[in-house]
Amino acid sequence: MATVAAPSRPITHRSALELAAAIRAGETTSREVVEAHVARLREVQPRINALAAERFEAAREEADAADRRVAEAADPGSLPPLLGVPCTIKESIALAGMPNCAGLLARRDHRAAETAVSARRLLGAGAIALGVTNVSEMTMWIESHNYVYGRTGNAYDPRRVAGGSSGGEGAAVGSGGSPIGLGTDIGGSIRLPAFFNGVFGHKGSSWLVPNSGHFPPAEGEVSRMLSLGPFARRAEDLMPVLRIVAGPDPSDPHTRDVDLGDPAEVRLDGLPLTIAEQTSLVPVRRELREARDRAADALAAAGMRVRRVPLRSMRRAVEYYLTALRSGSDRTFRDLLQEQMGEAAKLGLRHVAPGALRHRGPHTLPTVILLASESLAARTPERLTRRALAAGRALAREVDDLLEDGAMLHPPYPMVAPKHGRTVGRPWRLSTMAVFNLLGLPVTQVPLGLNAAGVPLGVQVVAGMDDDHVSIAVAMELERRFGGWVPPRA
Repeated sequence: MATVAAPSRPITHRSALELAAAIRAGETTSREVVEAHVARLREVQPRINALAAERFEAAREEADAADRRVAEAADPGSLPPLLGVPCTIKESIALAGMPNCAGLLARRDHRAAETAVSARRLLGAGAIALGVTNVSEMTMWIESHNYVYGRTGNAYDPRRVAGGSSGGEGAAVGSGGSPIGLGTDIGGSIRLPAFFNGVFGHKGSSWLVPNSGHFPPAEGEVSRMLSLGPFARRAEDLMPVLRIVAGPDPSDPHTRDVDLGDPAEVRLDGLPLTIAEQTSLVPVRRELREARDRAADALAAAGMRVRRVPLRSMRRAVEYYLTALRSGSDRTFRDLLQEQMGEAAKLGLRHVAPGALRHRGPHTLPTVILLASESLAARTPERLTRRALAAGRALAREVDDLLEDGAMLHPPYPMVAPKHGRTVGRPWRLSTMAVFNLLGLPVTQVPLGLNAAGVPLGVQVVAGMDDDHVSIAVAMELERRFGGWVPPRA
């Protein structure tokens, strides 16, 4: 976990590894680091509403305890790797004593009784939680807005969406308020907020990190598409955090024991780099295509063998993804919602739609649209469901053959972060991200600077199953070439 120190950087610009090394060496204290990030979060919270709930006083006490531990250590190298480094955690991931309602009014008073395995591992490595971050209602849409915590704004332009469902996490890290964080991704929920807020995010290979302790729970085959993983403002933090949170746990029987590789050992020279063309029915804006091409040129200069391949079979990826999502669990979204609302709650569209359309009532409009689409999908003939699932498996084989031991560059979304309210009812735009949840592949979202309007550009780096270190190695090379995260001006 070695890193190159950059003492000239402000505290709120440094990587988690840099901060941990500085704390261990006595160059700064955990209290100073925590206070700097608390101050930044306090500064941006009125503008972007990234935090669902803070725990600043507890974080200060934990920072003081970390500093005492450093002072008393005979061997600083024996200390936990992230001792004294602040972090934030998505509100839907249980953190003992903190809210864990996923933006659902019926659960607004719920507090987590214990900490999720993944978060417990991160805190066990010495990280200090500053708070939990905002989500979309029931974590089921790409704009983080609900009637418990309100709406989260983009770190670069609060008039724009921060993404979802981990939008608060993306905005917290993107604003400089946290060096690292934890989110979850079932259809782009890490990568989209990372893209919109100009930071790094990693969706790991299927069943790499335990999903236990997440609300709403993912069951059966659906849990294969849900991946818990890191946000980071610096790419060097992705693999250390992923190593910390990954690995089997009895609370999640699906999680696998994977021997994660080292990005530092990846030699890009000679590796294949695929640019998939004609993958979407929704045109990708020119500025994002050009950003991807600049990234490809930089990787070609690093020795990767670039090839452009038409992949029209990916155009129906959202159909295959939604079919797999519906077919992979015994409980529907309506069932999960009914359990939380109570049997007396009426979830028929004639009951919930009028309130949502008037921005009243307990549910946001995306939740109502999801209920409606689920109702319609239930009428799909079984033969069409089987056909879509088979097509998804065929696509997985096709992409696996293309990747070999290299990587693929793919646009994260058809456009940069849109204005608030302009994502509702447009699920087809998710195809650029959701396809990789369907395929179970590791993907690293990489920032590529800002456009003329000061809004982040970016690209997804896809690798083969369990080759998480390859996509992260490519991300680190792109950071070296393009600079990575750009601190927002405000």
